[in-house]
Amino acid sequence: MARSDGTPDGSESRHSSSRPQVRAPDGFPPSLQPLLARIADRRAARTEATLQADIRQLLLAGDFGLFDSHLDVDLEAPVGGGRRIDIEVGYTIIEVKRRLQTGRPLLEAERQLGGYVRSRSLESGQRYVGILTDGGTWRAYQLTGDALTLIDTHTMAAIRPDGLALFYWLEGVLATSQRVRPAPAEVARRLGAQSTSHKLDRAALAALYAEHQHLPTVQLKRKLWAELLDSALGTQFVDDPDLFVEHTLLMNSAYIIAHLVVGIDALELQPHDLITGQRFDKARILGVVEHDFFGWTTEVPGGREFIQGLTRRLARFDWLRADHDILKVLYESMIGPETRKRMGEYYTPDWLAEHLVDTVVTDPLRQRVLDPACGSGTFLFHAVRRYLAAAETADVPLDAALTQLTHHVVGVDLHPVAVALARVTYLLAIGHQRLTDQRGPITIPVYLGDSMQWRQRRDLFTEEHVRISAGYSTSEVEEWLRFPKRLLDEPSRFDQIVAGLASLAAKPRDPDNPPSLAAFFHHMRIGSEDQPMIRGTFEVMCRLHDEGRDHIWSYYLRNLARPVWLAMDDNRMHVLISNPPWLSYRHMPRDMQTRLRELSRDRGLWRGREFATNQDLSALFVTRAVQQYLRDDGSFAFVLPNSVLDREYFEGFGRGWYEDTVEPTAVAFTGSLDLRRLRPHPFPRGACVVFGDRATLSTYRRLPSVTERWTGRLPTDAKSWQQVEPLITREAADVVAGGSALTESPYKPRFAQGATIVPRVLFFVETDTGGRLGLGAGRHAVRSARSNLEKAPWKELPALEGVVESEFIRPVLLGESLLPYRILPAKQAVLPLDGSTLMTGPGSRLDYHFGLAEWWRKAEATWEAYRSSARLTLAERLDFHRGLSAQFPAPPLRLVYSASGAPIATLEEGLFLSAILNSSVLTELVRPMMSYGKDERDIDKHAWNLPIPQFDDANALHHRLAELGRQQSETVAEMHLTENTNFVALRRHVRAGLARHPATPEIEAVVMEVLG
Repeated sequence: MARSDGTPDGSESRHSSSRPQVRAPDGFPPSLQPLLARIADRRAARTEATLQADIRQLLLAGDFGLFDSHLDVDLEAPVGGGRRIDIEVGYTIIEVKRRLQTGRPLLEAERQLGGYVRSRSLESGQRYVGILTDGGTWRAYQLTGDALTLIDTHTMAAIRPDGLALFYWLEGVLATSQRVRPAPAEVARRLGAQSTSHKLDRAALAALYAEHQHLPTVQLKRKLWAELLDSALGTQFVDDPDLFVEHTLLMNSAYIIAHLVVGIDALELQPHDLITGQRFDKARILGVVEHDFFGWTTEVPGGREFIQGLTRRLARFDWLRADHDILKVLYESMIGPETRKRMGEYYTPDWLAEHLVDTVVTDPLRQRVLDPACGSGTFLFHAVRRYLAAAETADVPLDAALTQLTHHVVGVDLHPVAVALARVTYLLAIGHQRLTDQRGPITIPVYLGDSMQWRQRRDLFTEEHVRISAGYSTSEVEEWLRFPKRLLDEPSRFDQIVAGLASLAAKPRDPDNPPSLAAFFHHMRIGSEDQPMIRGTFEVMCRLHDEGRDHIWSYYLRNLARPVWLAMDDNRMHVLISNPPWLSYRHMPRDMQTRLRELSRDRGLWRGREFATNQDLSALFVTRAVQQYLRDDGSFAFVLPNSVLDREYFEGFGRGWYEDTVEPTAVAFTGSLDLRRLRPHPFPRGACVVFGDRATLSTYRRLPSVTERWTGRLPTDAKSWQQVEPLITREAADVVAGGSALTESPYKPRFAQGATIVPRVLFFVETDTGGRLGLGAGRHAVRSARSNLEKAPWKELPALEGVVESEFIRPVLLGESLLPYRILPAKQAVLPLDGSTLMTGPGSRLDYHFGLAEWWRKAEATWEAYRSSARLTLAERLDFHRGLSAQFPAPPLRLVYSASGAPIATLEEGLFLSAILNSSVLTELVRPMMSYGKDERDIDKHAWNLPIPQFDDANALHHRLAELGRQQSETVAEMHLTENTNFVALRRHVRAGLARHPATPEIEAVVMEVLG
C-alpha cells in the first residue's frame, strides 16, 4: 500500500561531456592510449629519461596547440650552473621523477623545480608555472614571492587512465591551445572556478594582493569598492579581502574578454591599457572598460606579468565566434553556485527574453527600457537589437541611432562582474559593423547599483546639483565633487565630462600656471552658468591625484548616482523588463530579513511568520522597481517564481495595490504565463511571467485568475523564439490557489514525515555472516553500503566496518523501496535503538553492546570531523524533529506514502487510501499546488489539502474503492519484478500495468465522486 512519489519513512533520498574543439576530437585520440597507460603505470620498470621522452611525445601528439603557437617541447634545456630542465614548453617547466615520494625526496624535487621556475621568470619577465610528475601524479606549482607554492594536483589511475581528464588539466597549466571555439562546455571546463587555469590565476592574484595591500592606491580602491558595494548590497556585503581578490580577477578577465570579442588583439596591448580601457577610450566608446577599483593590478610590481599571463589564458579562445549568451556561461562558471544562490540569480534563456521584449517593447523608438536586474545582459541584448532594427526601418542615421540608443535601453545590476559582462553583451548587440567612423562617441549605459535602493541615497542630490564626498584632504576639510544635475540628462555626455576631467587631472601641471578649461568647456558644450561648479570639481580632482588618491571618481560617481537619478520623476522609464533576484527569506542574512519584513509590511506583501521561509525578494523587488523607475503610463514584464500565481504567501503581491507612507504604488496586472510544464524547465525552480501597467488607486487590477499555460518539450540548445514557438502549446488555464482547499483531509495531521537518516555511509550497511567460522549467535559483520547518490565529503570517505549485534541492524524503507501497492526489500541500517529509545545519551546502555558501541563511536568521530553544521550531534541529526523515535511503538498497520507514514485501523482503510493515492485523478488535482523544479515534486505536502475523507465503514463508495484497490494490489503482487532493477524503471513498469488494469477506469470515477 505504497505511493512512490518521493521519500518515505526512513532515509531521505535525493535524485537529482563535452570534447575540446581541437583537431584531435577526443583530446587524446585512441591511438595514444597505450602511451598514456605506460606513462601512468608507476610500477613499470623505466628510467626517468624514458618517462621524459614519453611525456614529450604525449604533449606533441595530444594537440595542445603547440604547432599553432610555434612552440617546441625541449628536453634537457640548459638553465645555467650546469643544470638542465627535464621538459620545457612555453611558460611551463616540467620536472620528471621516476616515482614521487613524500618527505625529503619530495622536498628536494620541489626545491629543484623552484630554482628552475625562479630562473626562467627572472630571465623572461614572465610568469612561469612548474609541474612535478611521475606520470601518475601531476602537481602544479607557481611562485608566491620567492617560494614555490603547490596550486593543484591531478592523479591518474594506472589501469585505463582517463586521457581527457589529463588533457584538460595539462592544457589549463600550459595555456597553449589556439582558436578554441567558445562553446559553453569548453568555457566552463577551461575557465571555470574548478579549472586549473582559474586556480593558478586566483592564487597568483591573492599573493600579489597580500604583498601590496598596504600601498595607498590599493587601499583606496578597496575602500571605495567596499563603500559602493555596501551601498548596493546592504547586509549581503561583507568587506572581505578574499572577495576583493575574487572580484579583481573576474573583472580583469571580463575587461580582457571585452577587447577580444570585438577583435582587438589583447596580446599586443600593454596591461595597463587593457585594464583601463585605453583602446576603447581612443575609439570614443565609453563605459565598456573603465578605470575602476580593480585596476590596481597594473599599478603594483608584478602586476604587469600577472595580466600578461591572464591574457594568454583567455586568448586561447576564438572570441569572435562567441555568441553573446556565452557570457552567461562565463559568469556562471566563474561565480560559484553558492554565491549565485545567495543572490537569488537564475538566468533567462534567450528565446524567452526575445519573446518578452517583442511583447512589451511595442514602440522601440519612443519607449525607454530598463532592466533593473540585468545580470549578464540577456534582456538588454534583445532590447538593443529591437531598437536598432526599428531605427534602420525608419531610416534614422547611424550616429543619431547610437546616441539615442543609450538613452533608450539601460541596465542596472548590483554585481560588478555581471555588470562588466552585460556591458560587453550590450556592445555585441550593437555589432561590429556599426562601430564605424560614421558614429559619434557612445557610452554603454549599464550601471553598477542597487535598484532596490535598500539604503536610499537621496543625499547625493541637492535641488540643483549632484555631489559626492571625496573624503578629507590633508587640511582635514571634507571635499566634494559637484556637477550640475541637468548634465545627467544626457548620460553619454555626462560620462564624457566626468571622464574628461579625470583625464586632465592626471596630466602633469605647472603649479604657477593652472590649466585652462576653456577648450574643454567648448568641446563639451558646458554653459557659463555651470562652469564655476565644474572648475571647482576639477580643482578637487587635481588635489586627489596629487595626494595619491587616484582618479577613479568618474567610475564611482557614474555608478552610484545613476540608479538614484533614474528614480527621479522626469527620468522614469516606459518599460521595465527583468528577471529579478529570487532570493528566499531563509537564505538572507538577519539584517536583510529585518529590512525585507519592514518594507514588505509597509506594502501589504508580508504574510507573517508562518510563511516567512517561503517568501522571497522577487515580489518586493517588482513593487520597488515599479514605484521608483516606471512612468505612470508604463508597462512591465517580470520573470518570477511560479508560486506568484498560486501560493497564498504571494496574495498581497497579486492584489495590485501596495500601500506605502512615502508613495503608494498600484499596478493593473494584464496577464501571466505559466511556464512550469515546459520540459526541460528553463529555470532551477518553476517560473512564470507577469505583465502589467502602472496604475492608480481607481484603475489598479488584481492578478487575473486565468493564466496562459505553456506546455512542450524544447531542445536544450534552443536560442531563438522562432525555434521554440512551434514546440509550445499555449492554452488558457484557471489558477488554483495552493494550500487553500476549503476542506483539507482529516488524515493531514496523522501523517508524519519519517526519519532523515544521513549521511548514509554512517548508518546503512551490507551484512555478512563472518565466513566458515562464523561470528557467534546474534552478531553480523557489517560494512557501509555505498551509493552513487552520496555527496561530498561523505562519498570520498572509506567505508566503516565492524561486527554489530543483530538486534541493532534494522530494516529501513527508503523512497526507492516503494512501488504502487508494493514494497521492495528494505535496506539495513545500524541504529542504536533500545526498543523505541535511542541509546546515545549519558547513562544509556550503549556500552553494554560492544559491537554497536564501537560502530557508533567511529560514526560519531567521522561526523564530528566532516559535518558542515556546528549545531547538531550525530544523535540529534538522526532523530531530528523526532523523525525516528516518533515511529515507536510501531502500530500493527501503517500506510507508507511518499516521505511520510501513518497508522491505519484496518486493511480495508489502507486499500481505500491506496486506491486514492495511486490514482491519476489525485495527481491531476494536486498538480497545481505542487512545487516545481525540473519536474513536479513534494506531492505529499499537498495531497492532504484535498478533501480526502476518513474511511467510513458504513459508506458503500468507500468499500467499493477498497475492493478495487484490493484487485489492483493483488495484480501488482503477482507481477514478476527483478527487484535489483532500478526502482524508477520498476515504478514505470507497475504504473503501466495499472493503467491497463480493468479496475482503473472505475477507480478514477469513484475517486472523483469521493473527493467531490
